[in-house]
Amino acid sequence: MAEPAATFAQRLRERFPAATVTVAEPRGEVTLEAASGADWLATCQALRDELGFEQLSDLCGIDYMGFGSDEWDTDDVSSGGFSRGVEGKATGRFAWGEQPSEQAGAGIEPTLVPERRFAAVAQLISYARNQRLRVRCFAADDALPVVPSVTGIWPGANWFEREAFDLYGIVFEGHPDLRRILTDYGFVGHPFRKDFPLIGNVEVRYDEERKRVVYEPVTSVEPRVGVPRVIRDDARYETAAGEAAQREAAK
Repeated sequence: MAEPAATFAQRLRERFPAATVTVAEPRGEVTLEAASGADWLATCQALRDELGFEQLSDLCGIDYMGFGSDEWDTDDVSSGGFSRGVEGKATGRFAWGEQPSEQAGAGIEPTLVPERRFAAVAQLISYARNQRLRVRCFAADDALPVVPSVTGIWPGANWFEREAFDLYGIVFEGHPDLRRILTDYGFVGHPFRKDFPLIGNVEVRYDEERKRVVYEPVTSVEPRVGVPRVIRDDARYETAAGEAAQREAAK
């Protein structure tokens, strides 16, 4: 049987006093945030050797630019779904070379600027203890985000770190072969960054005269956001508990 999340989190706090340990309830998801990049490697090594997290199942990058900003009007929801809330240029809705507008007068809320923008997040599993753990490390410099590579601890992190480098521009110091893995040769920019336009920077077509594929600046695609970027607490558990209490009271 797995150790209760609260007990496990407290044990982590005692073992890693400089780290920040949180528990997302009611799911019981435990997150450990390393205090710095220098602590990241030592923390991961201890998690594997002392706490038995023998497998890294996933590692990804995160861009916290605009995290928590709301571009949609979610107070007025109808059967037709969410209504468009703004006409301004919010994160992810601008063209190549443009920047997010921070003027509320333009019809949007100011874009939130995080203290630290880029982070690497690893998902760990301990099969012996039937436990999972999320470990996060923020890069100190947003202009050149650098995080130590954990390939020496979990070799399976190799391609995950290459993906995070390719899509977010996070440099994993000590990686044995850090190069792009998903984008094309000569690709400019990192497409999962929040300041990378959804329309991209080039479009591809076949040129009949040149008899080859050519790359040209984007001209035929309009910037857009397809889904609301809203973070809500999951109320299903509270709703189910309330309904169960009503049924008991009605008996």
